[in-house]
Amino acid sequence: MRRFLMVLLGSLVFLSFPGAAHAATVQPRDDSLVVLSGDAYVAARDTVNSVVVFNGGVLVDGRVRDTVVAFSGPVTISGDVGGNVVVFDGLLTVQDGAHIGGDVFADRRVIAPGAAIDGSLSSTQHFAVAAGWASVVFGIAVWLAIAVSILILGLLLLWFAPRAAESVLVAGKTAVGPSIGWGAAVVFGLPLLGVIAIATVIGIPFGVGILLALALIFAIGQTTGAWFLGRSIIKTGSRVGAFALGWGILMLVGVIPAIGTLAWLAATIYGLGMICVAAFRARRSPTKAAQVPTMPTQTQTPVSV
Repeated sequence: MRRFLMVLLGSLVFLSFPGAAHAATVQPRDDSLVVLSGDAYVAARDTVNSVVVFNGGVLVDGRVRDTVVAFSGPVTISGDVGGNVVVFDGLLTVQDGAHIGGDVFADRRVIAPGAAIDGSLSSTQHFAVAAGWASVVFGIAVWLAIAVSILILGLLLLWFAPRAAESVLVAGKTAVGPSIGWGAAVVFGLPLLGVIAIATVIGIPFGVGILLALALIFAIGQTTGAWFLGRSIIKTGSRVGAFALGWGILMLVGVIPAIGTLAWLAATIYGLGMICVAAFRARRSPTKAAQVPTMPTQTQTPVSV
């Protein structure tokens, strides 16, 4: 968990510095100092905005206006840091005469009596707690966005194509096996087809188009699965009410770890499979030719004079 948080936070910090140099070891200058592998050194007369080191040590004899972040390596500060100092895996040493204007986050630290720290001293576990809450909030937001999108999409489909919805329902009830087979082929086959097309270089536009369309295709499948589930419970009456019931059940089940994922996958597979079966049946159904009335033939009887 800690390594994951380190990589995640490191990526965010790294992307937040557009002026950072992308090199193994970067010489300090009047901007942000980012080191992927190696040591970072801020000399006594140098000033930088921020220092971020992924694998290596940090020595600050000069001035850092903002934050110092080290993911794996020791940090020694004898100069001035205006912001926070974060050390995930390494020893932090703050020498006499050093000044830190923000908070200090480090599991191992040695603070000299003559050092000045304006903020608080904490462990890096605070980042883990914050990241945990952030992941919970993000998950709820994503769940709500998906739920509302599927609800709106289902209502629109029922409004624009009510007869198609009934045809799909009949296909799901009378062709269970083909619906599962075709749905699985679409769910697993389309992503594979898109990746293969991209790998051929020539088919990159086609493959990218398929991958971009997967979100809408899968959403239609989930919507159809919710419609089938609700109509299986409420067999007559309002289509909207039946769809809303199926949608609500899938939403509630969706919050259960593992089981929710399997439920949505099953709804997507069966929904897309029902659509495929209904489409094939619509193409194969014979059209009734219009019957053209024929005029009756008149028989002439000979007239004797």
